[in-house]
Amino acid sequence: MSKTSRQARVTRRTAETEIEVALTLDGQGHYHGTTGLGFLDHLLAQVAVHGRLDLEVRARGDQEVDEHHTVEDVAIALGQAVDQALGDRQGITRMGCACVPMDEALAQVVVDLSGRPYAVVEVDFRAPRLGAVDSDLVIHFLETLAVHGRMSLHAHVLYGRNDHHKAEALFKALGRALDSAARLDPRRPGVPSTKGTL
Repeated sequence: MSKTSRQARVTRRTAETEIEVALTLDGQGHYHGTTGLGFLDHLLAQVAVHGRLDLEVRARGDQEVDEHHTVEDVAIALGQAVDQALGDRQGITRMGCACVPMDEALAQVVVDLSGRPYAVVEVDFRAPRLGAVDSDLVIHFLETLAVHGRMSLHAHVLYGRNDHHKAEALFKALGRALDSAARLDPRRPGVPSTKGTL
């Protein structure tokens, strides 16, 4: 698979949201766009910058109801974009792991781009909200991303006090783990699986 083909564009329209995501796996770490939720944009920017992805997200949602539909649908569209950009997953490293500190907090994210969705997310938030985002939606975002990106994702905050630091460390680690797992391995011409397919 050539590096130039590792791009995706996903549009998701429902009665509740309109989401557009453009993704380049082999990018420069640029994030553009707005979800209408400043803290979600902040987390998405961490994934892009630390994962060296080029990511553009435009979202409009029924935030007069609450932020749930916007967060969930952005995660769905981003997961679909990751899956689409990976194509048949030939030649990828497949697994990636990253540990990221942010001041007093330490987070670890491990991903396997196996084609089999599964998520384990362990983080204890003290505050009910992070900016305009319900704290629980940070966990839901990661779980939803794993399902629609067809990846196994294990995300843990090992320790920390500040909820902002915990969440930001998680998303920085997510970016770095995705970068590592999605990277093309010149030594591997085929699919990294004894099954011969992912």
